[in-house]
Amino acid sequence: MAGRELETLTATQAAEEIARGAISSEDITRACLDRIELTEPVVGAFAHLDPELALAQARESDAWRRSGRPIGPLHGVPVAVKDVIDTADWPTECGSPLLAGRRPRADATAVWKLREAGAVIVGKTVTAEFAYFHPGKTRNPRDPERTPGGSSSGSAAAVAAGMVPIAIGTQTNGSTIRPAAYCGVFGMKPSHGLVSRRGVLTLSAALDHVGAFARSLEDIALVLDAIAGYDPEDPDTRPLAARNFRQIAEEDFGLDPRLAFMKTPVWDKADADTREAFEELVGDLGDICFSYDLPEHYASAWDAHRVIMAADMAHNLGAATDKGGDKVSKQFQELIAEGRGISATRYLAARAEARAMRAAMEDLFQQECTAIITPSAPGIAPKGMPTGDPAFCTLWTLLGMPAVTLPLMTGEDDMPLGVQLVGAPGDDARLLRTARALIAKLSSQ
Repeated sequence: MAGRELETLTATQAAEEIARGAISSEDITRACLDRIELTEPVVGAFAHLDPELALAQARESDAWRRSGRPIGPLHGVPVAVKDVIDTADWPTECGSPLLAGRRPRADATAVWKLREAGAVIVGKTVTAEFAYFHPGKTRNPRDPERTPGGSSSGSAAAVAAGMVPIAIGTQTNGSTIRPAAYCGVFGMKPSHGLVSRRGVLTLSAALDHVGAFARSLEDIALVLDAIAGYDPEDPDTRPLAARNFRQIAEEDFGLDPRLAFMKTPVWDKADADTREAFEELVGDLGDICFSYDLPEHYASAWDAHRVIMAADMAHNLGAATDKGGDKVSKQFQELIAEGRGISATRYLAARAEARAMRAAMEDLFQQECTAIITPSAPGIAPKGMPTGDPAFCTLWTLLGMPAVTLPLMTGEDDMPLGVQLVGAPGDDARLLRTARALIAKLSSQ
């Protein structure tokens, strides 16, 4: 296989080629590093990059495979990690000068699980300041004049630019789904508690998720197989056996999915092209899709999310903000001030509201649908560097439901327009299978 082709492989393809000895981990890692060297000056996806460290890991992976010892499902595959997720051999600075030079002592759980699966950590990707809204240097590979989204901007851009086949990021509002949609790659925010957040910057334990970016749906399932599971250091995870996500995602269930098209109370935020595109998509799906209007009380979900996020972030990051002074963006300082003004009564009411909404959603899945279909974002990536509006992600993050964005449509200037599917809480594997069925149906038309 020619070297110039290696950086185009999906993670699944790369893992298979490495396992059978057709290519080496060093080959594909070097190809990815060459691609990074070519595109990084424009895209700016990486916060920390050490090619020699990446190549040393790859050589070690190759030596391990040649020894005949068992290998993991991601053996030798290059992966990038968002710079709010701790890595023992790379800095983790969280997009803030306050943490410049910070060197964690240990990997986050998600990272050591990636290593256990055989992955090669290529580098740390750019995040918005403290994984909030103030953007970093990253540009959208599809159009450098447009935002890549945020806060997992570097992870989405690195996959979209062909720098790595997979990357991991986080989401507390729309920080995985939105940048994946803007950059035109597959992205998934798993169910709350499916993936451990130990070693990940804590914004809100109630809302934080670790997510994934990839070139294919199969790759998303492959990553989940590696990083999902119980961790006693994260009390929101559960001691349940992890599902075989890839196997279930590839199953032919025998029945068509049943999709509920939800405009949600923020439909007016969608631009005209997005509204038209989704109306056409729903028409193309025919009998497998029906429109569903959320009860009116769901309109308060966006305020409930804001209350929980602001209060939790004030608690977790308020002291650092106070010490940081003008090294902290005005936008972030305003959020901390807002959070400090939220009463305990209002906060607890928002948490109770979220639990009630989640329970009602579980009933919807049991009685009506396989998945919800809705936009991933209000439209294509806007020009300029603000990270965009997460409104179409907020409800699903608040409720801890799994969501995946699929690069199935395009808008103005041939920019990606993501299609978001949302599944029942804890039913991530079926959501991936439903997404695969949707892709197959649209491909056959």
